[in-house]
Amino acid sequence: MAERWTPGSWRAKPIQQVPDYPDAGALAAVERQLASFPPLVFAGEARRLKRELAKVAQGEAFLLQGGDCAESFAEHSADNIRDFFRVFLQMAVVLTYAGASPVVKIGRIAGQFAKPRSAPMEKVGDVELPSYRGDIVNDIEFTPESRIPDPRRQLEAYRQSAATLNLLRAFANGGYASLGNAHQWMLGFVKDSPQSGKYQEVADRITEALDFMRAIGIDPETHPEMRTTDFFTSHEALLLGYEQALTRVDSTSGDWYSTSGHMIWIGDRTRQADHAHLEYCRGVKNPLGLKCGPSLKPDDMLRLIDMLNPENEPGRLTLIARFGADKVDAHLPALVRAVQREGRAVVWSCDPMHGNTVKAGSGYKTRPFDMILKEVRDFFAVHAAEGTYPGGVHLEMTGKDVTECTGGARAITDADLKDRYHTYCDPRLNAEQAIEMAFLVADLLKTARAGRVRPVTRAAE
Repeated sequence: MAERWTPGSWRAKPIQQVPDYPDAGALAAVERQLASFPPLVFAGEARRLKRELAKVAQGEAFLLQGGDCAESFAEHSADNIRDFFRVFLQMAVVLTYAGASPVVKIGRIAGQFAKPRSAPMEKVGDVELPSYRGDIVNDIEFTPESRIPDPRRQLEAYRQSAATLNLLRAFANGGYASLGNAHQWMLGFVKDSPQSGKYQEVADRITEALDFMRAIGIDPETHPEMRTTDFFTSHEALLLGYEQALTRVDSTSGDWYSTSGHMIWIGDRTRQADHAHLEYCRGVKNPLGLKCGPSLKPDDMLRLIDMLNPENEPGRLTLIARFGADKVDAHLPALVRAVQREGRAVVWSCDPMHGNTVKAGSGYKTRPFDMILKEVRDFFAVHAAEGTYPGGVHLEMTGKDVTECTGGARAITDADLKDRYHTYCDPRLNAEQAIEMAFLVADLLKTARAGRVRPVTRAAE
């Protein structure tokens, strides 16, 4: 029988990637304050997302998840949020039309402030300081004072998340997300793209479809669903004290939900079965993600699946594969076969970013676009070979014209990286690269859906 779960039962477990706060009293005071704040999202919204993800698990929709590597306090602005949302909508339109699939839209936003690190300390020259763990923990400035973990930063992260969610809800429901708007934005991208000829055919098909719909009286004025959209938020549940403070009982069901975001995920560095992050996440009813890296063995993965989704509920668990372009064939097939053999109801999503980070000759960390695309293609190819459904992509991206990932249609080079390298942590696809990726994924998705086999699961009735 499973151990009794409470929102704080994780505190009795070993934990990885935890900041070393110097003042435990100040940390406890902040967590008490957060526990008195209103929820950021609501249980009903999380349940709606779970229903949408259940469609993905059954091969009836596609998951687009993406956003910043790590949100920053300094770059929080209405323009940045708008630009990200705009690019995200364009990607979704491309995937919906060219990929012939409904798209579930989840941003890495309004909560993605904490970052796991490969080492607790960082050295610059002869100076060694605690690593930067995201703005919710400490500051990126390399000074002893800035790198001290400060619990008050959690309050700022909450306030910024609330403001971001407020604007996203307005964009999603106030007319900005109109299908016609998103298509007009995409036309601008197609016109300016170096591969405009390649994408023009898709743009023309969308234009014809919209014109036909208007001709028979289907427009945003008479059909509100054409001017609104469902948009959900997600982040890595890394800082468990913050998560616990925002864990609330749903008054309609009596279940516990994390109200910090609609979906939370467990990272590749914190997925130990007997550790704190698994313990916390198994008890909340939100949709969950689990990062699956090269070190994850099939039997261990099945154990984690059973801990996080013991009722085998479709839409509850998304497995986010992140191997690296050269490791997909060596690791993914065995995991997919194990899931199929045991009849587990999961969403398979591809994170082609985290396994493809390299150091450029210029000294900057980067991610080559060709390697990102290769991992996505290999992910789709494995699922085609296994007769399973490649359910989504998970991208680190921005709505800005940054130069952080090399390659793409405009062929960003190592020498270009210094021009607009703005990330606080890992390299992101810029707006143009993100939309280009959507076109390429749409081609793969259309092929996959044409030959798909409905997943075999033994989901709970």
